[in-house]
Amino acid sequence: MNTTQRTARPRAAEAVEGALAARKRLALTGVLARQLDQIAPGTARVRIVPVHTDRDGEQHVAMWVALDDALGLPLKADRAAHRAALGLLRRAFPAADWTRPHAYDAATGDLALDAPTLPEELHR
Repeated sequence: MNTTQRTARPRAAEAVEGALAARKRLALTGVLARQLDQIAPGTARVRIVPVHTDRDGEQHVAMWVALDDALGLPLKADRAAHRAALGLLRRAFPAADWTRPHAYDAATGDLALDAPTLPEELHR
């Protein structure tokens, strides 16, 4: 009876693919950080929150964008800068659910849900 054995070659191919994916992610993180810094110098974190409003009986969704520095303090930026940061992140993460609040960390390249949480000791 013949039994097939897996060689080391596919594992090596998987490792190469993983390394390429990590390189692409690192490159994207660097590009986004540089572009955010051009939009609003010192941007370390971008928070995006959808805001639902009712104007004359008609529902509207606007996006609230906050640009923060490394200390978590808001940056002084005009409306165009906030709009540009939102557009940049929407293009970089097209699969994200933008109907929920998100936070983007320019240093790590992580886009995460920005839901309020309680410290573990307050969950009782």
